[in-house]
Amino acid sequence: KAVAAFVPHFATALQIRAIAHGAAAPFAKKRSYARSFVLLFSAGQKKTVVNPIFILMKHIALLFALAVSTLHAEDWQPEAGFTSLFNGKDLTGWCFREKTKKDDPNPGAITAKHDGKTEAADAGRYIVKDGVIAVTFPTEADKLTGQLYTQAEFPKEFILKLEFRASVNADSGVFIRKPQLQCRDYLVAGPYKELKKYKPQEWNQIIVEVKNGFAHATCNGEDLELAIPLPATGPIGLEGDRGVMEYRHIQIKEVP
Repeated sequence: KAVAAFVPHFATALQIRAIAHGAAAPFAKKRSYARSFVLLFSAGQKKTVVNPIFILMKHIALLFALAVSTLHAEDWQPEAGFTSLFNGKDLTGWCFREKTKKDDPNPGAITAKHDGKTEAADAGRYIVKDGVIAVTFPTEADKLTGQLYTQAEFPKEFILKLEFRASVNADSGVFIRKPQLQCRDYLVAGPYKELKKYKPQEWNQIIVEVKNGFAHATCNGEDLELAIPLPATGPIGLEGDRGVMEYRHIQIKEVP
């Protein structure tokens, strides 16, 4: 539909170009599109048509890319038994919480819900577009990092899966009930610089398995942390600290 919307403008551009060079208005006389193209691409006219057609094709290519991106975002579904924590369209189910001390197991009370919103900001900034949550952190902001949490808490054992893409030297994090797993451009920002399967500036997958009060985390199948101690319950969260971090396909499966 988006591409089809450009057809009338394309036809008008061809007609105007023909008239400007002394040709009769081909569409006004109900001549075929083929005849119109012949007029416009005849000797001596070709150079004048290149620019408008080139611009049109750029628009079509952009629309096509956006359509494909949106299609892929809408096509994604959580794996069997998993529940999506991010609908790919907005921040429904996510919130800001009160900041609490690091050694306090309480994740903090909800201070603002973002249901239906595509953007939210505290010390960081969270933008939803094309199935992705982009977490940015302004360079002029202070050291208080931005933190975005799910409204739901997860007291049962679970498996969490998500994909992330980091800008160069980006620093972010994933909160598991409350403790943080560093999510960064690992080979540059650390702390896991020895990873062999990490793909810089491409999509990578983190899997967190919570069992018996501890979290085992991997990136593309390689161990990040073997046993992060966790409180009895808490939300899942995303942090903004440095650079741009993108998250998608965030899904969770509670284990009875």
